[in-house]
Amino acid sequence: MKSLQTLNPAKTTLLLALIALTVACGYSSKTMAPVAGAIPSITQLAPNSANAGAAFVLTVDGSKFASKAVVNFNGTAETTTFVSANQLTASIPASAVATAGNATVTVTNPATQGTGLYGSGGTLAETSSPMNFTIN
Repeated sequence: MKSLQTLNPAKTTLLLALIALTVACGYSSKTMAPVAGAIPSITQLAPNSANAGAAFVLTVDGSKFASKAVVNFNGTAETTTFVSANQLTASIPASAVATAGNATVTVTNPATQGTGLYGSGGTLAETSSPMNFTIN
């Protein structure tokens, strides 16, 4: 391997410029782990109960809902529409309320991919505390 002294001066200058640029851009061979995301919170469900076997649209009020947040009804992600950071709606199929009893409703904000040079960082998926829903 040649030393820097034996390289062509133009090549040496180019090599040193590339090294300086790499350091200035903050290159690191380490990737950063995702950080905690915004934890959504549910304050109200409308309706808060439904008759068994009847499909319906559930409105979930709360806070910190991401634009791609998902409503989970009894552990199943349902088709969700983002209304605002404080409201989501979800289509609950009749099969999800086939039997009388209680169901839990949560909201999950998805993980986001990092924006660093190598996609490092980002946020983790976060799920709200559950809220009970009554199936009559």
